[in-house]
Amino acid sequence: MTSPASLDVTPGWRSSTSTRRSAVSSAASVSSPTGLRSCWWTSLRTRVWLSSSSRRPAETTPFRPAGTCRSTRCEESPTPLVQVNTERFESESCGINHVEGGWPKDINPQEVEQTIRFRKKVEKDEGYISSILQLGNVMEHCIRQNNAMDIYQEYFEDEVEVEDHQEPPSAKTINIFRDPNEVKRTVSGLSWHPDSGRKLAAAYSCLEFQKTSQDSSLDSYIWDIENPNRPEMSLKPASQLVSLDYNPKDPHTLVGGCYNGQVAYWDTRKGGQPVELSSLEQSHRDPVYKTTWLQSKTGTDTFSASTDGQVLWWDVRRLSEPTERLILDPSREGNLDRALGAVSLEFESTMPTKFMVGTEQGVVMSCNRKAKTPAEKIVCTYDSHHGPVYALHRNPFFPKNFLTVGDWTARIWSEDIKESSIMWTKYQMSFLMDGCWSPVRPSVFFTVKMDGMLDAWDVLFKQNDPTLSFKVCDEALYSLRVQDHGRLLACGSQRGGVTLLEVCSGLSSLQKNEKSSLAAMFERETKREKILEARQREIRLKERSRSQQSREDEGQRDDGDDTPDQLIARAEQDFYSMVEAEQRRRRDREERSNREKDVCEEKRVEEEETSERTDEG
Repeated sequence: MTSPASLDVTPGWRSSTSTRRSAVSSAASVSSPTGLRSCWWTSLRTRVWLSSSSRRPAETTPFRPAGTCRSTRCEESPTPLVQVNTERFESESCGINHVEGGWPKDINPQEVEQTIRFRKKVEKDEGYISSILQLGNVMEHCIRQNNAMDIYQEYFEDEVEVEDHQEPPSAKTINIFRDPNEVKRTVSGLSWHPDSGRKLAAAYSCLEFQKTSQDSSLDSYIWDIENPNRPEMSLKPASQLVSLDYNPKDPHTLVGGCYNGQVAYWDTRKGGQPVELSSLEQSHRDPVYKTTWLQSKTGTDTFSASTDGQVLWWDVRRLSEPTERLILDPSREGNLDRALGAVSLEFESTMPTKFMVGTEQGVVMSCNRKAKTPAEKIVCTYDSHHGPVYALHRNPFFPKNFLTVGDWTARIWSEDIKESSIMWTKYQMSFLMDGCWSPVRPSVFFTVKMDGMLDAWDVLFKQNDPTLSFKVCDEALYSLRVQDHGRLLACGSQRGGVTLLEVCSGLSSLQKNEKSSLAAMFERETKREKILEARQREIRLKERSRSQQSREDEGQRDDGDDTPDQLIARAEQDFYSMVEAEQRRRRDREERSNREKDVCEEKRVEEEETSERTDEG
């Protein structure tokens, strides 16, 4: 029971102390048994019902205004509407977690004998049997309800969501990270931090042959994307870095390929100096254009590609010599003089034995590392571009389809089709220098060009033109990387600028039925190319058989016993037949011209007769 002294005026009603005291005294007079009057309206026109001891203060009935009062005292008193609440009772809910049932204190649930003895005792009790019989009906009712209705059923899952507003594709510049050195160098490689995506490693080098300045710095940098003023860390290689890649298993380690052919390994916890560096004798002879980490138990295996025609495998714990070597000879003879220079690499962790190499000559080589002989390591080749294949990237959702970027176009390939790509963009006005798939949208990929443009392509939306073309800068763009979340893009330019872009949600969030639609499109295009390839093969076989037949006929003629007189007679016959054919064509031409003249003469005579009749009339 709450005492009258605890009554108070609720917030929102400001009253003086006297008014407050009168309210309390009025409530007290009403609540006391001796203070009850014949008229149960108060001077505040408020009826108070104080809760009994069995009722919680939180459930107190609010004051309600009374009806018309005939008392003179009630009519003369002021009538403000006030709510008076008692103090609330503070409660706390707590529960008990039972490991196994609700055993009595004297029963140890871990002792099997005690639990069995107690169960038998309870089961003999008559109250237990009657309780089970009563609960059985309730449980049966609940089970029937569950069987009759699926509470987890989704009734509208097949309906297509209608979007009221679809924003147009867009991108905006977030930050620009500039080369802090006076002599600006090209950003030849980029790599995102694998965990947070808040750091970006950039490799800086001068790719123009014999144009490297003596004052040019050798450093490359790791940037914090929130701080474009200065780099977070400087990497100090022995030669300028052409490629750089974070370790997906250990975010503190990086591997880079140098301009002089060496491979360097960094641990950011140990500073900017490389922890390991390959020897010049065992390294590449040309710049290392691509380095990629391999899927391994130790997380220390990597491999590199260079224009010297070699792919080398390394263990970063010991870079004194490569663990394995592959020469990119298309004849599969291992001749380094005939090897094709490599400028791009592709390795998919879901396919640990397969990798692909893009070459300077526009050929893509599909290789198998676990092959028994060096000749079997080069599985097949794809003639993709007229120039170097600058980018090579498998679709993260459909690994059998991969993207190649080179010359003036980007192409999408299927592993099953060797002769031609299944989809391609139209030829652009500027060279394409890099490209990659979106990690979150399977149908979207990005390309950068020499004119400073970034193109976003959505093959489900349209194939002829890019969905978005964004002018990043006035310099040539050489490198491109997309963050794992798909929202941020980094573009490296020729003058050492790294532009951080943010694309709209339409290009960075998975759309409804996108995977199934793209899978159907890839399958359809692959079937079409297979049909065309089979038709082309038939035409080639027919031409080959026709040429072989003609050679056999010529051989039979050469083997014949024709005399000189017979050869002269055959030649005369061929000559006369050609002359007769020419005379026949000339006669036909003359007859045709004569018929046309006759028709014209008849028309002229008819016109003259018509004009004479008109004059006579």
